[in-house]
Amino acid sequence: MGKGVIDTDILIVGAGPVGLFLANEFARRGLRWRLVEENSSQSQHSKALAIFPRTLEIFDMAGVAAPFLAAANRVTSVTIVTHRRTLAHMRFEPDETPYQFVAMVPQDVTEKLLVEQLRCRGGSVEYDTKFVSGQPLDDRVDVTLERSGQTAKLTASFVIGCDGAHSAVRHLLNIPFEGAEYPDSFVLADVETNDALPADELQLCPSELGPVAIFPMSATRRRIVATIDQPEGDAPSLELVKKILADRAPNGIEALSLHWSTYFRIHHRHVARLRQGRFFVAGDAAHIHSPFGGQGMNTGLQDVWNLAWKLDLFLRGHGNEELLDSYSAERIPVIRNVIETTDTLTKVLGTPNKLVQTLRNTIIPMASHLAPFQHAFVERLSELGIAYPRSPIVEGPGKRYFDDSMRGGQRIRSRFLLMIGEKDSSITEAAGELCKAFADVMELRTSQRPGITLVRPDGYVAYEAHSGSVEALAAMCAVIERQTAQAAPPAAAGA
Repeated sequence: MGKGVIDTDILIVGAGPVGLFLANEFARRGLRWRLVEENSSQSQHSKALAIFPRTLEIFDMAGVAAPFLAAANRVTSVTIVTHRRTLAHMRFEPDETPYQFVAMVPQDVTEKLLVEQLRCRGGSVEYDTKFVSGQPLDDRVDVTLERSGQTAKLTASFVIGCDGAHSAVRHLLNIPFEGAEYPDSFVLADVETNDALPADELQLCPSELGPVAIFPMSATRRRIVATIDQPEGDAPSLELVKKILADRAPNGIEALSLHWSTYFRIHHRHVARLRQGRFFVAGDAAHIHSPFGGQGMNTGLQDVWNLAWKLDLFLRGHGNEELLDSYSAERIPVIRNVIETTDTLTKVLGTPNKLVQTLRNTIIPMASHLAPFQHAFVERLSELGIAYPRSPIVEGPGKRYFDDSMRGGQRIRSRFLLMIGEKDSSITEAAGELCKAFADVMELRTSQRPGITLVRPDGYVAYEAHSGSVEALAAMCAVIERQTAQAAPPAAAGA
């Protein structure tokens, strides 16, 4: 089919936190994008709440962290506590990050802040606009939208579905959504409470009646998440929340009034693939799981952080198909891991089996005092341990990299950073020549760390060598060539 006029580089479907953050990233990079939302306005309810350290680092690199830090209630410890007994109390102090806390920011506030940032960058959301269909062609997608009962057409190079668990984009592509539904319903309630519990502590409460998680939004306002056998009424009442807390929560906490509440059923599911031609899915459109652990929104935000720079390079002619395919290859293992972790946590906290309860209540107090357990728990919860070791575009473990030179929104965009800590002038000169060969996609920076490190535009290591050498630079050059449309002259790799 022939080439046609393309109205926009990217159409984003869905203006929740994931779609809004992705739009901010495209605006920061100067791409053409449009963001459509079927609803008439942003969410008025708190819904997702916890923002973990790695997401805060990402917000920092994207230049949007400051308002979130101003709005957040900061959590610095996690307690696992039954109705009458504390099983574990662990400090939440992850190493080597400026964000040694969980930021509690209600979803309606998150969306408000991201919309404000988007407007500052000259962007806006197209509300009351429904994605109807998309027809993929060789170089574009012909999209049909519906706005106020009227059909509208546009063409986009790519379409990204950030449109939630019932994603119209995912349904259009007929991508399997593999998994199962939890048998119980969930209660979600934002309540005003007394100050019996610390404002900087998150409580996970095991119970044979069903697990409860208590997230502090402030000193006297809390998010309650709990399972329940059968819903009572259209929405959870204050009396029901009081009963749940009296039966399962730590002694002393009292619910005084109800701000908002809802019932919901939840599945643990994920798509088999995140890309299909010129379509991508992210966030709840791609994965849903138990709310225990608060990982859902963070995982979605990190999906699009992984995708944005790859689309940017591709659209500018500096990235290839393997780079775009790596989105699925890298994120699906992370998503599976999150689902397995939250599913296990939900089942362990809520098991009705007396033997398993006894084992849980015996093992957790012992294990929680061990340094390796504490480290693993914090690494998993903080998401600082996420890495891409089996990525097709990475050599080595693909670990996170973050330092002050990458902060503030202007210091890392869609360029690889060649961080060099070598004192050898010949290696430094060779690294400079390599960066000139890849001038469109790479820049040279000095580092306090020894050796050479190639950092991707999302702050993950693509290649590293503990000591600089011509051979190491040649190997790093091969990593870059694998994912970019540009190839360095042979002389540059061995300069």
